[in-house]
Amino acid sequence: MEPVYRTIIGLARTVFFVEGLKFTVKGAERIPARGGAVIAINHTGYMDFTYAGLPARTPKRYVRFMAKQEVFDNNISGPIMRALKHIPVDRAAGADSYKAAVEYLRRGELVGVYPEATISRSFEIKDFKSGAARMAIEADVPIIPIVIWGAQRVWTKGFPKRLGRTNTPISIAVGEPIQPYEPAAELTAQLRSTMQAMLLDLQQDYVHEPGAYWVPARLGGSAPTLEAANAMDAAEAEEKAARRAAKGSL
Repeated sequence: MEPVYRTIIGLARTVFFVEGLKFTVKGAERIPARGGAVIAINHTGYMDFTYAGLPARTPKRYVRFMAKQEVFDNNISGPIMRALKHIPVDRAAGADSYKAAVEYLRRGELVGVYPEATISRSFEIKDFKSGAARMAIEADVPIIPIVIWGAQRVWTKGFPKRLGRTNTPISIAVGEPIQPYEPAAELTAQLRSTMQAMLLDLQQDYVHEPGAYWVPARLGGSAPTLEAANAMDAAEAEEKAARRAAKGSL
């Protein structure tokens, strides 16, 4: 029993109801009833981690998400994240968070990971980091892919929040567990191709608004292509690095 996590879930469900969010969840029975597993999730918006935990409630389980250190440093979100036993990720010292995640997995926890590391501005599947595969191999647990579509309409990078009553449909699909194997690069490639196929499948039954910012260019939307989005991410990373360097020289 985890009263804090249960309370937060109850509050989240109330918010979802007030917002009028309409969820379609496929494959929730693929979440194991016990034992550790890496939950690999695509990343299109700031709220998709709140939706990714919904399938785990079918077997009455909780997901421990890996999240950036800044969320834990916040006076409001920090205490909540710690109470929910999520895992802080300090990008300057990633080994500690990786080690913590592996220990969670060995203890039989579900650990939520974004293999893309950052939000995909194109809403396509970006290149994957190998962390999800490596921790699954080291802990000897399966990877369970989860793909979410529609979360970017609620709140995504570069666009205003839409947290009112929007009646937004959000589709969630849980894939078949992928058993760990080496090398990690091949497992990572399989995970990415699996999630790409899952995304295409979810998009087939979703109504897309022509020209909308949340619709991929491939489907007639105004979102940047994956290549253009990657260039934007690279430019942003360079700007952040330059600001850090300038700050450090003062």
